[in-house]
Amino acid sequence: MTKATTAEGEGVRRSLNWAVSRRGILEVREDALACGDWVIPYQEIEEAVLYSVSQAFIPGYVLMVRTRGVIYQFGLNWGRYWGRELPFPVRREKGKLGYSWQSVAVRVAFFGLLGYWLWSRIRGE
Repeated sequence: MTKATTAEGEGVRRSLNWAVSRRGILEVREDALACGDWVIPYQEIEEAVLYSVSQAFIPGYVLMVRTRGVIYQFGLNWGRYWGRELPFPVRREKGKLGYSWQSVAVRVAFFGLLGYWLWSRIRGE
């Protein structure tokens, strides 16, 4: 299972793009990667990077695949499969998930509302 987007570009980060990203199964075929109607033949891959990431202490991966004019990103669960040899050239890196300004704004709003709710409960309103 994967979340997939073409809206992130080269940056590996948390953002609202992932909230509306494509959900599906990433198929690693003999000659191509496939996710829904996206089919990426291995010969069209200019660069592939598999980032090992952690989100809230949960390990996972982000696979970034660059083709002619399109950068795909696939959010993947941790598993042994991704640690072994893959049928396409891939560079492996340790990644750190950054934050988009929208992601920061949502978190600030959430914690602000939570703080207000707790404060009003303590005051007995």
